[in-house]
Amino acid sequence: MTSGWHESDVPDQHDRTVVVTGANSGLGLRTAVVLASKGARVLLACRSPERGKDALDDVAKAATGPKPELVRLDLSSLDSVQQAAAHIREMTGDALHVLVNNAGVMATPKGRTVDGFETQFGTNHVGHAALTWLLLPALRGAGTTDSPARVVTVSSIAAARGRIDAEDPHFEHRRYDPASAYGQAKLANQVFAMELDARLRAAGEPIISVAAHPGFTATNLTSNMAGSYRNPVIAGALRAGSWVGERVLAQNVRNGTLPQLYAATAEDVTGGDYIGPDGFRQLKGSPTRVKPLRPARDPQTRESLWSVTQRLTGIVPDLS
Repeated sequence: MTSGWHESDVPDQHDRTVVVTGANSGLGLRTAVVLASKGARVLLACRSPERGKDALDDVAKAATGPKPELVRLDLSSLDSVQQAAAHIREMTGDALHVLVNNAGVMATPKGRTVDGFETQFGTNHVGHAALTWLLLPALRGAGTTDSPARVVTVSSIAAARGRIDAEDPHFEHRRYDPASAYGQAKLANQVFAMELDARLRAAGEPIISVAAHPGFTATNLTSNMAGSYRNPVIAGALRAGSWVGERVLAQNVRNGTLPQLYAATAEDVTGGDYIGPDGFRQLKGSPTRVKPLRPARDPQTRESLWSVTQRLTGIVPDLS
């Protein structure tokens, strides 16, 4: 993998259809803009129609291929996920080349999705897992042995602080902490990506699953985290730390997007890869392969999360 990979190195994407979740801002918006500028047909899957329309205008200005389109998707609602998946399958004629599971919420106050899941676990992991499973026919329809379709799931360096409790994923019996819940959700993204690829391989599917993380990137998620803490001392310390960190240690959104762009487009990416920055502690740098965390390499942890997610969604993935 070559050091110094940039947006200009993204291969031509004409005749390819891509779905990007959370494409209305930050990493998702930049991903959509770059892929559209390379000729891809980009479907922006966004929760807010208003913010989605603004993003659609930005992506349309950059597009060199088909006009981008908007898909209503609220990952905190399984009904919305099912409707979005059905809409995407209809729009694409069951031919989807890349799904970028990018959207997410970070360190939110304790809460529940409409389906009763802990907000971060339900939105960041369960919603994306359900969407991925429901879009398998479309991914299968576009993938070939020589050019498999791709699922790119975005994790985080915060996953290192996470612990998946399959018996209590919703923090019903343990003390809730916004950062710990975020760590669990982003670790689940990584674990899911690895288990998905293993099952795709076993089933001989023309689809690969990879994961990526943006290192420490200055986005609105980081700056909003302090608001989730009631203790004014903790909240103040987080605001100060975020302010300093984003100006000293963090990279900008354009650079933070590179790992997921690499994962979605680079020709040397293979199933089960985890792409992150090559700099100090993977905080920033050029995209490269990095080692998945131990839970993501553990078959028992992966199987446990897969089973819990099936139970929560009621979806049996078509991976026979």
